[in-house]
Formats: sequence, structure tokens, C-alpha cells
Amino acid sequence: MADISLPIVKMKTPKKFSHPWVFQKMVERGQGDSRPKNGSVVDLVNPDGSWVGRGLYNGHSRIAVRLLTENDFEDINEDFFIDRFRRALQLRRDVLKLEDVTNAYRLVHSEADGLSGLVIDRFGDLLVIEYFSSGMYRLHKVIESALRKFFPNALIYFFAEEHVQKQESIDIRSPKVPEPTVIHEHGLKFQVAPGSKHKTGFFCDQRDNRKLLADMTRGGRVLDICCNSGGFAVYAKALGGGSEVTGLDLDEEVIELAAKNGKLNDAAIKFVHADLFPWLREAHAKKQNWDTVILDPAKQTRSKESVDQALKKYCDMNRQAIQVVKPGGLFVTFSCTGLVSEEEFLESIRRGAFQAQRQVQIFKISGAAGDHPHLVNVPESRYLKAVWARVW
Repeated sequence: MADISLPIVKMKTPKKFSHPWVFQKMVERGQGDSRPKNGSVVDLVNPDGSWVGRGLYNGHSRIAVRLLTENDFEDINEDFFIDRFRRALQLRRDVLKLEDVTNAYRLVHSEADGLSGLVIDRFGDLLVIEYFSSGMYRLHKVIESALRKFFPNALIYFFAEEHVQKQESIDIRSPKVPEPTVIHEHGLKFQVAPGSKHKTGFFCDQRDNRKLLADMTRGGRVLDICCNSGGFAVYAKALGGGSEVTGLDLDEEVIELAAKNGKLNDAAIKFVHADLFPWLREAHAKKQNWDTVILDPAKQTRSKESVDQALKKYCDMNRQAIQVVKPGGLFVTFSCTGLVSEEEFLESIRRGAFQAQRQVQIFKISGAAGDHPHLVNVPESRYLKAVWARVW
């Protein structure tokens, strides 16, 4: 039975799904004092008053309730977060054994770790929290206290992206941005810069793909398009023994960071600040090609209405990248757009290959590293698609 001490949110029709997101159109809207405060913990019930679950409410967000538990004996308090953090750490430490190869990993991956609206990345002694929910931010002191049970000496930094603050109607005043820190991964070093416009400061989700790329490279010329802070380029040179590695990105800030990461690993890499489209067109016109080409662009849309436009961009980018792959060369292309399905992404590659008049032989499809798990009932959480191919 629902806890009568908490505000009640009632479904319009009986809940028949296990997804933790409950949208505004699915619930009755309370009036006046009966309407819960945004960010508050609420009990969700069916029209007949039967228990559904307990979660976080937001009347301004399209997601009215983010369910956190279906157990009526669980309160959303510090003990709750301690339990969820313990489970999350067991996966990372005991199952994946990540601390054998790195001191940087995703500690909490939102819905997949039973904490919808919360992401936490660990970078050594620095914990970076990203909030996607007003309710989670309202509990930030409880969350930080629970984290210190496992990381008592950690420096904690938190933030939310501007578009999230608008969607959730919250005003998050982040603490002072910490100094960049250096993490290690498979024997390599990378500088992490929290507080930049690039998520939590480093993309741990590509860890396994970076290592696989290095294992496959084994020399040759390598081009890393949309290289960001240089992860794939550094792996290709320092572990893969690439003879000539070039990293390309439009963002001048990340190019500077990528150059620092190259130096940290004594890797001689050429990093270029340029727009990929004119740069690749010129390279193709000059008949330049590379033994290995990586294409890892940023998310292309956050809106379902813009998916078609995003797919066109993927097609255009893949066409340009495919044209500069040496015949028989390795091509690795990614989509981190959660709204774009694997099937749609593969179709964009097919169209790009057709337009480039090249044959693409796919031999592997992978995704995010294991510290970015997804739930079978939350398909949106499987966002990263990685396609490995040879090009002829």
C-alpha cells in the first residue's frame, strides 16, 4: 500500500508497463494544494488506488514521474542511495573488474542502475554528477552523503546541461570547476576537464572500443574524425603503433585538450582544427586515403521530430568518411544518438556507401562499455552504436 505521508499521483488508466518513465499525459493533474511540488518524492497509484511505485515528480517536465522503486517498503532516503550505489559498484568492481585497467568509469548510469535522472562518473578521486531530474537535484545533499560512504575523500562536482535545466525547470548552481585531473586507462593517460561543454569531462563509454581499435590498427595511417579529446587517436598511435595519426575536430577547445593527451602519452599525433565536410572533400579530391578511419560525431538530435534530419547528417558524414578509406581498410563509425535505432543507423551507412560507390563489409557491431549498461525494458538507454567494417 502507498505511504499516506507522501503526495499521491494517480494514473489515468492502470499502469501496464515496466518502464520507469511516466509521462504527463498518463497521470491526473492535481489542483492547488493537491498538486505535488516539483522535485518531490511521490507515490504513484492506479485509478483504483492500488500501489504502482515510488518516484520523483515534476509537473513541468514531459516526464511526470521517474519511478525509482516498486517496493512499498523502500523510502527514497540515504539508505536507498547507499544500496543502489553498492549494487552499481559491484558491477563495476566485481563483475567487470574495471579497476584492474582504469580508475575512470561510469559509476551510475541513470535508469540502468535504478536511478532515473542521475549520472555519476568517477575520475580517480573526482566524482562528477550530472543531473537530468529536478527531483534528483533536490536530493543532492543526500546523494553526496551516500557517495561518501564509498569514496570518503572524493572531490564532488555537479552540473546539469542548460537544456535539461530548462526542461526540468531547475536552476543548478554548480560549485567551482575543479582543476583538470589525469586518469589512466589500459596504461594510457588522459586529462579530464569537468565543467567544459563536453559532458562530464571524458567519454568512458568508448573504453572498450578504443582498445579494440588499437588491437586492430597495428600500424598504418589513421584518421580520427570528430576526435574530441583524442581518445581513439592516442590509442591508435600509442598502443596500435599507427605510422601516421591525424585527429580532426571543429571544436578548438577539445583540439587543445587532445594535443595535451597526445603529449601525455609521448604520441606524435597531428591534430587539425577544421570542419569535416570541406576537409574531407579536399582530401578526397587529392586522392588521399587512410588505412583506418574513425568517425565518432556528437549526438545529432534530442528531438523525435528531427530524427530524419539527423539521419541525413549521418548519411552525409559516412559518405565523406568512406571515400577516404584505403581499399581494404578499416572503417569504424559511431552514433551516440539514442533516438536513432541501430537499424536506422545501418541504413544511413548503406546509403552513404552507395553514394560513395564503395562496398562496406560489416564484421562487427558493438556499443558502449559495460559500465554503461541498459535495461531490456528501457530501449532508450542503449544509445551508442558502433559499426566495424572494411571498405572496398
